[in-house]
Amino acid sequence: MKILMVLTSHDQLGDTEHKTGFWLEEFAAPYYVFLDAGANITLASPKGGQPPIDPNSSVPDAQTPATERFNQDTDAQKVLANTVKLAYVNANNFDAIFYPGGHGPLWDLAEDQHSIKLIQEFYKQSKPVGAVCHAPAVFKHTKDSKGDPLVKGKSVTCFTNTEEDAVQLTDIVPFLVEDMLKENGGHFERTQDWQSHVAIDGLLVTGQNPASSDATAEALLTLLKQ
Repeated sequence: MKILMVLTSHDQLGDTEHKTGFWLEEFAAPYYVFLDAGANITLASPKGGQPPIDPNSSVPDAQTPATERFNQDTDAQKVLANTVKLAYVNANNFDAIFYPGGHGPLWDLAEDQHSIKLIQEFYKQSKPVGAVCHAPAVFKHTKDSKGDPLVKGKSVTCFTNTEEDAVQLTDIVPFLVEDMLKENGGHFERTQDWQSHVAIDGLLVTGQNPASSDATAEALLTLLKQ
């Protein structure tokens, strides 16, 4: 069971002076769900090497058992520091693909041609595709075999407009993921802000927010085992 996890390389929060990147919990929780299930995990990013961790996800209030485990895990830290360049990754070598969130993907992975091609290739090969929180931004330009948006007619979720509003970044982000999914014809689902919710439709697995990280990864594993 070989799983590819794709992380952002983008570290600037729009035109602000603030840093962004991937959200630590949304990487750490799925990473350990996959690792503990015996998966062989490869990490990739557009630029390769160490992807940027959103500093807000490293503050004490944002810590979870998974992030605390990661902070003690020198092996995992080394793996994260040496992500493969996305351009060198071949879908044929993996059984599933998973995207952790954070605001970074809205700027790079949403537009990255290698990422778009990979997702479409995984889907064409009937392999599960998962994304949590802001990471469903990666479906902005992905198409199915008919040329329609990949999410068209499918149940999907992501970090909601009200959650984005709560963190006061609605006017900073390049687009709202919820709006984009709806515009692309997705059947948008959600639960209350900050509660866990996963949407599963065929090979597509999406999670609403950081609280959904474990459940989204578990759902991807379930698809892999079927």
